[in-house]
Amino acid sequence: MKFIIGIDEAGRGPLAGPVSVGCFGAEQKMESWLLKNIFENKLRDSKKLSPKKREEIYEKFLLLKKERKIFFEVSHISNKIIDKKGISEAVRMGIKKSISEQKCLEVRLDGLLKAPEEFKNQKTIIKGDEKDVFIACASIVAKVCRDRLVCKLARKYPDYCFEIHKGYGTLLHRTLIKKYGLCAFHRKTFCKNLTVFQK
Repeated sequence: MKFIIGIDEAGRGPLAGPVSVGCFGAEQKMESWLLKNIFENKLRDSKKLSPKKREEIYEKFLLLKKERKIFFEVSHISNKIIDKKGISEAVRMGIKKSISEQKCLEVRLDGLLKAPEEFKNQKTIIKGDEKDVFIACASIVAKVCRDRLVCKLARKYPDYCFEIHKGYGTLLHRTLIKKYGLCAFHRKTFCKNLTVFQK
């Protein structure tokens, strides 16, 4: 059985935490069903959905996966790898890790993402999470899984309120970095130019 696979990432820009690459696949005949029953015929970028709505959709995906109507997985590439190899290489690693074993008819990727060269039938779609249902689904699973992971790690680093800002460079987060310094969860290469550190 071959699938259409959508790929998107979450967490490219935060000051802390992993970048997470979502891979979502289903048979082509599922496309119209997903559009109607999951998105009510209106695709939206996962970031424009409320956290509650994303969680509701994710729970539906878990049931569909259990019924083997879809598959999905998310690869988390750590902040340490991001610091060592850079964010673009980290995203490429996540893509390769996510789809290396999947049999696919076509790979559709958001933005400027690209799959490994062995996937001959691939196309990149600008704002794909608003135009393609498989990419939109991948966007949701990436975002939900990353948020859950960051919230879990927030318990290990309670001073930084990761459960609130998810590692992004909000005023709260930058203020807490100024107060406490960096923890092992931060991307040092992303934080080195923060104005809070400038004398």
